[in-house]
Amino acid sequence: MNQLDMKGRHGVVTGGATGLGYAIAERMVTSGARVTLWDRDIGGMGTAADRIKAQHPGAQVVCVHVDVTHHAAVVQATAQTLAIAPVDAMVNCAGISGPNVKLWDYDVAAWQQVMDININGVFFGCREMVPHMRSRGYGRIVNIASVAGKEGNPNASAYSTSKAAVIGLTKSLGKELADLDIKVNCVTPAAVRTAIFDQMSEQHIQFMLSKIPMGRFGAPEEIAAMVVWLCTEDCSFTTGAVFDLSGGRATY
Repeated sequence: MNQLDMKGRHGVVTGGATGLGYAIAERMVTSGARVTLWDRDIGGMGTAADRIKAQHPGAQVVCVHVDVTHHAAVVQATAQTLAIAPVDAMVNCAGISGPNVKLWDYDVAAWQQVMDININGVFFGCREMVPHMRSRGYGRIVNIASVAGKEGNPNASAYSTSKAAVIGLTKSLGKELADLDIKVNCVTPAAVRTAIFDQMSEQHIQFMLSKIPMGRFGAPEEIAAMVVWLCTEDCSFTTGAVFDLSGGRATY
């Protein structure tokens, strides 16, 4: 494992209890950072923090309970987190896949839930953390999008739409902050085998696999390596960018 430098830094990871969020938080810890997990699953988040501490003695991991779909909750979580330490990096990872159905059969409430978590949650997190980063003149933000946001997966219109929106938000915010040492980037993974697969049909999972030239799903640790590098000072001349993590699937 290559050593990434986040020594003395404080990172926030939304959706940090499981999957990509957990892998990113752990990689931050091994890179020298203290980490605050944001999640609505209190029990799962506590288990994740305990596991990281057990595997990495001396790790500083704190849990903040928050539902990122509620602006007031994100405001409160931001205040709690800043009371711990100034925040240097934020990774907006919380997300859901939603059902796999045709757009004309998509349940309206299910559509709204995907948008609330996948894009409104990113907006709320950035909106509340950016003023703090601007006051310090430093920060790194990484948003987790998806190759589906570039290409549009059939039977996943809400997910694809929300992730395309994450890409647009990232590009816009990156330009707005380009005059400061605050970098805003996103990654577009292809399918990564995590608990989110439990929300998908087997047919949809196989469709995603068939589109990956490498012939395999990504590993959470592979995504974490890129994300955490984007959270370091070494990421100094890249902002508003989209990084492909798709096993060769993405064509642009």
